[in-house]
Parts: sequence; C-alpha cells; structure tokens
Amino acid sequence: MAYPDTSALAQPLKRAIARQVVALFNDASRGEAPVARRADGLFGPRAVAWRVHGDVASMMVGGIASLLLQMLHPAVLAGVWDHSNFRADMHGRLRRTARFIAMTTYGAKPDAEALMARIRRIHDQVRGTLPDGTPYEANDPRLLAWVHVTETTCFLDAWIRYAEPRMTPADQDRYFAETARIGEALGAGPVPRSRAEARALIQAMRPELLCDARTREVARLVLTRPPASRFPEALHSLTMQAGIDLLPDWARHMHKLPPPPRGLVRAGTFGVARTLRWAFA
Repeated sequence: MAYPDTSALAQPLKRAIARQVVALFNDASRGEAPVARRADGLFGPRAVAWRVHGDVASMMVGGIASLLLQMLHPAVLAGVWDHSNFRADMHGRLRRTARFIAMTTYGAKPDAEALMARIRRIHDQVRGTLPDGTPYEANDPRLLAWVHVTETTCFLDAWIRYAEPRMTPADQDRYFAETARIGEALGAGPVPRSRAEARALIQAMRPELLCDARTREVARLVLTRPPASRFPEALHSLTMQAGIDLLPDWARHMHKLPPPPRGLVRAGTFGVARTLRWAFA
C-alpha cells in the first residue's frame, strides 16, 4: 500500500513554528534578523560550539539554568540589580544575551570582535557597592569567569541531556577550549579549557555564593515572568522547570526551589527539542 507524501502538507506548520522562534529571539522593531552562519567566523562549521549553540531548546534550558547559577554570586547579581532595567525588560535582556551568543558563534569575525569590544566598554562603566560595603566592578576577571563558566557548563549540560547524551569527553573538552576564546576576549580569567577545569572553577567559587532577598527576587522574576507574546504559556513553564532540573542539587537547594517532576519535565522537553529541530530542518 502506498502512503501519500505528507512532506508538502507539513511545510506550512514548520514555517509557522520557525517564524515564532525567530520572532522570539529577534526584535523586528530594531530590524533584527537571525545571524547568518559564516564559515569565516571565530569558530567555523566543524567546531563543537557550532552544534551546541545551534540547538534552540537546549540553549533555552541552559540559559535559564545559567542565570540561576550566576545570580548566586552577590557581585554578579549587583551588576544586574544596580545597572539594568531587568524588572521591566527581562525578555529583552535574555534576547540580547541570545543574540550575543549567536553573533560570536556564527557571525563574521569582525562583527563578533566588535561586539565583544563593545560589551567590554559597557562593563567598564558598571561598578558599585554591595549591601555589605564591598566594592565591585563588572570587568573584574573573576566575576567574568564565573559568568562564563556557568554559561558554558549549562549550555553543554543541556545539549548532552537533550541532544547528544553520548557526547565524548574529548568533544566536551573541545567545547570548553573553543569557547575560552570568548571568555578571554571579554576579560575573564581564569578561563577553563576542559570539563575538569570548569568543574574546579565552579567548586572554587562556591564559598563566595549566597542566596538572599535580592537573589530570590531576581529568581522569582526570571521564573515567573509572563512569556513573550509568541511563546505559549505551557512551553514557557516547561522551559523554566527544565532549567531548574538542570541545576546541580546544591544550587537548587540554595535557591530553595523544589525539584520538578523529572520524568514529565524531561520527556516534555525532549518532545519540544525534537519538534524545533524538525521545524528548522
């Protein structure tokens, strides 16, 4: 028995899903469009970073987990608290972060380098004092290293969980070695170049972490903010829960976040990830 070819019927649905995702990460009012993949960028198509950073679902989950980790450092949190409008524009902040990752991973090398230089200039203006009187500066190499290692670790962990569970240790180390280039360009130090170095850096920073009223307020805004208009409520909630599920147990305990229903969250996220890959295939 011959079955009808349904590929043509699926195209409108694929285009509709792709349009919603593109609109989520690109501000049409600013004339933004998806970053075109350039073989002459910082990495190139054979880089591990190309495949890790190209998976929409795992990057969203990893992005939420990395935010929850980053804010546990009081000086990193203070830079956001004192110098941004995150309360009114949380989605815009997340969109700008996603665009930075896309540009530095896939964009032309001069554009990526110019963007990183601009971010460094912005960091030069971000400084202040913690509630306990301790001064902080956003261009402190150790603070930048904390932001870098939490992002890269969470992006890679989400990729392994939802896309490539059999990723080799060698490729994991390659990912950290590749993305070290971005961390160093932003002024971070020390920058891990392997999975072992990333684990060691996170462990070394743990004594400096805390969760106070400000941390809980920012975490609440991240986890309970209304979804973007094109982002279904159920999918938004699933992404938040998958981000919490990705956290190491010690970080989730610091936030006092209950463990999500692991089986449901992971099964649902697997389904979303497969759908998004299908839509962009």
